[in-house]
Amino acid sequence: MLKSILLLFLASCFLAAQSTAPERTVNGNVITSARDPKIRITVPQSAKYLGADRWPLYDLADCELHAFVDPGKDKNVQRLYWIQFEGYLPSKPEMNYTYDSPQHATIGGLDFFVDTWVRPNDAPVRPGSDREHVEALVRKGGYSIPAGMMYVRLVHLLDETRRRELMVVYGEDLAPTGFTASDLDEHGKAHDRWTEIAKGLVERAQQKIRVE
Repeated sequence: MLKSILLLFLASCFLAAQSTAPERTVNGNVITSARDPKIRITVPQSAKYLGADRWPLYDLADCELHAFVDPGKDKNVQRLYWIQFEGYLPSKPEMNYTYDSPQHATIGGLDFFVDTWVRPNDAPVRPGSDREHVEALVRKGGYSIPAGMMYVRLVHLLDETRRRELMVVYGEDLAPTGFTASDLDEHGKAHDRWTEIAKGLVERAQQKIRVE
């Protein structure tokens, strides 16, 4: 009886590990997804792959993310490529994504909602968040987030149910702009420059990330 219980326990542990293992494969700088959606995403060859993580995000959604960085000489992140596959769990049938950004971009024939922002590296990180998981991968890889970064988030909703998404976040070190995150935020002294800077950021994201 004890042996049977032990075998059942080991089997359940194995199935749990399988269910949380990343599904998508990575070969060099290419992520291949067989479903939700069936797609290939390519980042520049200079990008270093940091690994993947998969977990139930806030116990609401199945979340799988992959991270790449272009590092500087001091191992600060110059560019971050954060690719995320996410969908609400069947146990949450009432949930759907509510993105409403008026700005859109087309990459690989797919429509993406577009949002941009700046962030200082000492900003609070919500426990259990996807950002917490990404930053853990960055630290594990031996890299550091610079004092300030600017980001563009590109979100494609897979169908009209709005329950599954492909999210691509592209980030760059702010230092080359000559501004800090506080300079460019909503109440910053250089906020009037943000529209122009953000436009260039979005354009570079579209150039660097290929979706097929």
